[in-house]
Amino acid sequence: MLDLLETFATVVDHTSLNQAAKRLNISQPALSRQIGRLEQELDVQLFNRQGKRLELTKVGQMTYEFALDIRSRQLNFLKSIAAYKSEGLSTVTIGASLTTLQTTLPLFVEVFMQQCPDAQLKAVTGKTHEIISYVREKQVDFGLVADAIKEQGLVSIPLLSDHLMLVVPRTHDMAPLEQWKMTHLNALPMVLFSHGTWYRKLIDDLFRKHRIMPDIRMEIDSFEAIIRLLSTTQAVALLPKSYLRRASLEDNNLIAVDMEELKHTERVTSLVYAEQAPLGEALRLFMSEAAHRSESWNMDDLASS
Repeated sequence: MLDLLETFATVVDHTSLNQAAKRLNISQPALSRQIGRLEQELDVQLFNRQGKRLELTKVGQMTYEFALDIRSRQLNFLKSIAAYKSEGLSTVTIGASLTTLQTTLPLFVEVFMQQCPDAQLKAVTGKTHEIISYVREKQVDFGLVADAIKEQGLVSIPLLSDHLMLVVPRTHDMAPLEQWKMTHLNALPMVLFSHGTWYRKLIDDLFRKHRIMPDIRMEIDSFEAIIRLLSTTQAVALLPKSYLRRASLEDNNLIAVDMEELKHTERVTSLVYAEQAPLGEALRLFMSEAAHRSESWNMDDLASS
């Protein structure tokens, strides 16, 4: 029943069978059957189904609170076991793609140090395909990449979803524009991320789709450098929302603009490791905890940090 309770709690957490099924990596019909089994074992109705909407019944709310309590107790127990087993844990190597280096990685380093305070953490950076190669060849214990990896022999846990935003200097002639559209980028001076990353490929595909020919002034492989150069060059940029910290925008006199066409540029940041990797209990616990915490994060939280 413990597995069924965890599945039920995941459905409530995501408020959607579809999203919960993706998180649990099972089909939606299989997930529905598991919820049905739990209702059958408890002999109660956990949800009121209003079309596609799920609303907890009173006993469903009681069951959810119990499931959260079980989850917390189990996690504390595993932490105790991991602390016992992790004595002498040496070095853990994490691979981080360039696009996660300045955004997601610091959050996970913080979680790692809380879970494994006596371990040494080593980070290896590179492009997404390089990090996946390191994971596949077990040169790193696990990787953080801005992509949804589907490859036999690798386990990919989705953590955060992200999309592009337009960044404009406050002093730019077009800064007062209330509703930006892709056509406004035609012939507009821009600073773009360098070739070889999924962000640049995504942007190039976007330009081809909307037949945009921007005036590319610079191509740089650092988000921070792009942020600093925009006001000086009076150019605009397309950058991932997860990188756009409010303080950084204010310090560089920039504004971030949501565009309807950019809402379809969603990308998932994933934690990836090899199925046959010799992961210790402490490391597995860390990855489980990191994935669990990521469910409560969103891009607005990251942007304000």
